[in-house]
Amino acid sequence: MARALGLDFGTTNTVLALSEGAGATRSMTFNSSVGVTDTMRTALSFMKDPVVGAQALKVEAGQAAIRQFIDNPGDSRFLQSIKTFAASALFQGTLVFARRHAFDDLMEVFLRRLKAYAGDGWPADVSRVIAGRPVQFAGASPDPALALERYNAALTRLGFPEIHYVYEPVAAAYYFAQTLKSDATVLVADFGGGTTDYSLIRFERQAGRLAAQPIGHSGVGIAGDHFDARMIERLVAPEIGKGSFFKSFDKVLEVPSGYYANFARWNQLSIFKTTREFADLKSLVRSSLEPEKLELFIDLVEHDEGYPLYQAISTTKMALSAADEAEFHFAPLGAAGRRMVRRSDFEDWIAPDLARIEGALDEVLEKTGTAPGAIDKVFLTGGTSFVPAVRRIFTRRFDADRIESGGELLSIAHGLALIGEGDDVAQWAA
Repeated sequence: MARALGLDFGTTNTVLALSEGAGATRSMTFNSSVGVTDTMRTALSFMKDPVVGAQALKVEAGQAAIRQFIDNPGDSRFLQSIKTFAASALFQGTLVFARRHAFDDLMEVFLRRLKAYAGDGWPADVSRVIAGRPVQFAGASPDPALALERYNAALTRLGFPEIHYVYEPVAAAYYFAQTLKSDATVLVADFGGGTTDYSLIRFERQAGRLAAQPIGHSGVGIAGDHFDARMIERLVAPEIGKGSFFKSFDKVLEVPSGYYANFARWNQLSIFKTTREFADLKSLVRSSLEPEKLELFIDLVEHDEGYPLYQAISTTKMALSAADEAEFHFAPLGAAGRRMVRRSDFEDWIAPDLARIEGALDEVLEKTGTAPGAIDKVFLTGGTSFVPAVRRIFTRRFDADRIESGGELLSIAHGLALIGEGDDVAQWAA
């Protein structure tokens, strides 16, 4: 039997699980400066280390990266949601204290920090790593082959003898199927930070073993981060100059909306500060008709307010899953940074995203010729599955007693580890 490491490298969180034999798995734990956890925020923070020398960088990952960033405002470089760059040919790297880091460099650095945090708990006898991948990578024109090439580059440097890839919703389905009492056709909907993925699988018990027949998959590069972006576009962007104008010789032009698209997305905001676009934005202040708004925009970026804004938006979004109205509070915006948000308005803002999420569900059902009544169980996983408007997509089609949720952070990694310990891992390869 192979000792397998399941790697769920997520847009928001990363989890690693180890197979223990006989269908048992355990989450790996990480001991960083902020304590012991079994999940890690997919974030990095770089800071010059005066103790070691001017050229050395102190690198932290996960919650420790967030703490280093908060404790050292202006002195650290903070990156989050880096997975969303994996399949982008346009992303060739980002500068971190004058050194360019490609995607595979960032992924490698992140995983090496996790290895350091795991200490003696990092397994020396792993024969294969099973890494999850979305059905549809995030981005406007994602290149999945490029993404896997970058994953391979990073994982190979860590010395894993075998590297396999499995669709994330397939891994979640395999984890969920361990609880099935009878044969079943299962639809899994995996809502990550950057993508929504569906897998339809038939599970049967044969001679005491769980056998599976994949029926179909679909996905779309839309998920929770896009909902956050919609909130920022409505609640924040108008206060920092979206829709305002500037003078160019004898013309009055609108400030380019691309600046605000960068600001609204966590992955873009984490590199926006170092781009030519940000320099161009600063040059517009002198000709702006509302310079105070652009100055506020620039201050938010220069003072690294992206993560506090992320917290404020996330808090409001979660509150709207439980209440019809919730307060948005983000002090750096001044008086405009405190207002009530209605769930009905939020659902109007995300309506285009909901339509694409539902369209991907239609796709997997239509291309496999599967009627909703032929599906025995629907397993929803990922934090966005708690958004009432998302849940209604499923309650409109499936009886409530067929819909289950769980394992929001752990199901994929543990499903990957379970798949990896078997001798039929090739049948699951994506």
